[in-house]
Amino acid sequence: MDSLILPPAIEARGSVEPPGSKSISNRVLPVAALARGETVLRNLPDGEDVELMHTALEHLGVPMKSLDGALAITGQGGGFKTARPLDLFLGNSGTATRILTALLCAGEGEYSVDGVPRMRERPIGDLIDALRPIAGNTQVTYGGRAGFPPLRISAQGLAGGKTRIKGNVSSQFLTGLLLSLPLCRGPVEVDVDGVLVSAPYVDLTLRIMRSFGVEIENHGFRKFSLEKPAGYLSPGEYRIEPDASSASYFLAAGAIAGGRVEVRGLHKDSLQGEARFATVLEKMGARVEWGKDFIAVSRGRLRGVDVDMDLMSDTGMTLAIAALFAEGPTTIRGIGNWRVKETDRIAAMATELRKVGARAEEGPDWLIVHPPEKFQEASIATYQDHRMAMCFSLVCLGGVPVTIQDPGCTRKTYPGYFDAFRALLTGTRT
Repeated sequence: MDSLILPPAIEARGSVEPPGSKSISNRVLPVAALARGETVLRNLPDGEDVELMHTALEHLGVPMKSLDGALAITGQGGGFKTARPLDLFLGNSGTATRILTALLCAGEGEYSVDGVPRMRERPIGDLIDALRPIAGNTQVTYGGRAGFPPLRISAQGLAGGKTRIKGNVSSQFLTGLLLSLPLCRGPVEVDVDGVLVSAPYVDLTLRIMRSFGVEIENHGFRKFSLEKPAGYLSPGEYRIEPDASSASYFLAAGAIAGGRVEVRGLHKDSLQGEARFATVLEKMGARVEWGKDFIAVSRGRLRGVDVDMDLMSDTGMTLAIAALFAEGPTTIRGIGNWRVKETDRIAAMATELRKVGARAEEGPDWLIVHPPEKFQEASIATYQDHRMAMCFSLVCLGGVPVTIQDPGCTRKTYPGYFDAFRALLTGTRT
C-alpha cells in the first residue's frame, strides 16, 4: 500500500479554492439529466464519487458533452427508461446509490444497483420501505442481505400517495425520496419519523430542486408534500460552489497554525451547512473573517468545546483533529451516522487519535478528544476513507511527521488535496 509522509510544519498561510461540492454535484447531475432542456454545469469536480454518478448517467443513455470546461447535459424530460436490463456499479458512494435507487424507481426498466463490499454493509432499507407505499407496480428486491445492496429494481414509475420515512439514520434516504417526488404520477406526501439527522443536507436538496423549478412544501422538516408533480425544468446554467467539507481542513489549518488561510468561493450564505464549520472554530478561539466570497481563518488560542455536530456532520472529523491543539477536552455529539459512512468513523477516529498521543472516548453517537501532552509520530490507517486521510494531514502542524497510508483514497472527492494542502505550509522542517 502506498503511503505519504508529511514532515512537521510550522505555519499554514495562503489562499485556496477547493473543487466543486460532491454533495451538490451528485444531486444536480441526475436532476439535470431528468429535466426538460439543456443544463450547463460549471465547476463540476473530478472526484471518484462524482465520476461514478457521471458514468451511471452515461449508461442510462443521458446525452452529455464537454463545453468550455463545463458539462452540458440534455435532459430527458422525465424518468429514466431502458429497453434492456442495466447493471449500475456505484462503488462506495452512498449519495449516488441512495439517490439513483429512488430515481430509477420513478422511471421504467429493469436495473441492478451494486457497489464495493463496504457499500453492501451500508443500509438502504429505510429508503426502500418508504418507496413501496408510493411505488404502484414498481418492485425492489434485495440481491443479498435484506436492507442492503445489491438491489434489483423492476421500475414502472411511482404512483404517488402517502408514505413515511425514518429520519434518524441518514439524510440521504430522505434526499433520494424527495428528488423522486416530481416524477410521481399523482400528489405525494412524506412524513418523517423521529429526529431528522443532517437536516442541512435536506435543505440543500430542496434548494437545488427549487433551482430546477420544483417547490416542495416543507412542514418544518417533519412532513413534505407536492400537490402537482410536473417534473424538472432546467435553469439553463448551474454553477457548483466549492466543497465545504473539503474546505474545513484548510480552515482548521488556519485555526491551528495559520498566519491567515483563506478559502475562496464560500461565505455565510453558502448552500452547504458545512460552511458554518468556521463558527465552531471561532467558538474555540480562532479568528474568523467572513467575506462576500471567502472565509478566512487565523490562529488563536484554542479551547476545547462541547458541540453537537449533527448539522455539519462531516466536519466533525476535522473538529476532532483541531481538538488535539486545544486546551482541555472537546466533546463532539450528534454523530451517530458516522457509524454507517465509508467506514465506522467514530471507531476509526478514536483508534487513530490514540496513535498520535490523544486520549479518545467513544459512544454510540459521541466522541471525546483529550489533547496529547506531546504529539507522537504515527502512521495513520485511512480505512479507504477519504476524510480520514485529509483530516489527519493536519497532525503535521503538531511538530511531528505524520504518515498517511493509502493517500490516494482522497480521489473519492479531492484527488489534488495533498498538493493543495502542502502549498499552504511554510517553514516546513525536514
